[in-house]
Amino acid sequence: MGRVRIGMAQMPVVFGKTEENLKTMESFLRKAEGRADLIVFPECCDLGWGNVDAPRLCHEIPGKTSLAYCGLARKYHVWMAAGITEKSGDKTYNAALLISEEGEIILHHRKINVLTGVEDVYEIGSRLEAADTPFGRLALDICADNAENSMVIGEAFGRMGADILLSPSAWGVSPDRDLKKDIYGMEWYRPYSKLSEKYEMAIVGVSSVGFLENGPWGGWRVIGNSIVCNGKGEVVRVLSCGENAEELCVTEIETMPHSRKGTALAEYLSGQE
Repeated sequence: MGRVRIGMAQMPVVFGKTEENLKTMESFLRKAEGRADLIVFPECCDLGWGNVDAPRLCHEIPGKTSLAYCGLARKYHVWMAAGITEKSGDKTYNAALLISEEGEIILHHRKINVLTGVEDVYEIGSRLEAADTPFGRLALDICADNAENSMVIGEAFGRMGADILLSPSAWGVSPDRDLKKDIYGMEWYRPYSKLSEKYEMAIVGVSSVGFLENGPWGGWRVIGNSIVCNGKGEVVRVLSCGENAEELCVTEIETMPHSRKGTALAEYLSGQE
């Protein structure tokens, strides 16, 4: 087993303002300096999730924005997982990067479970990959990739033997949802708990805060409520909830040895059904 200190950067993301968002990312890195081994930032934290202007504003990977991310990781000598909007030819992807403390891109994921309403903004990703790191085997996906209707993606990472699944997110609610009466979170506690217990895999989901400023989801609030689930299926950390709930939290995760793999795991899982 090993231990890793993971910073959860529940930051506001301003639509279309990459330079401003990069400054916000750096402010979180300064606050976490010396306290975290790895920092997770939200989904599309360069331009905002669901931004209909993203296709004309985003860059290739490697490119201007991804190089800025790599520079931040190198400057603060910390691993980073962060959402980014990617241009690839005439296509746009909702992507995420895992970057080493030397500024090297280790994982590059393109979101697969793209939500209804933004299919005209983002293309569907086509690959899954995990990577061995000083903190164990890490996997990377994005927000609704871990929804209950899309758990097959997390299942694949579990079968790969991932110790920790990192998930940049943008968790939004309708303007009229009363968060005191209709508490947010079960949407993610259920799939996170099922996946983490089943595969002895910790999961870290970090959402932005603020507002979605255009597109079919325009006007919705993005409300943080970032969570950590340990490798036993237990939700062990929940950050503050609300469109103004900007927060940095450092959580220590203890990874668990995998008791089964390969066909032994498959046989065990089939026996649980």
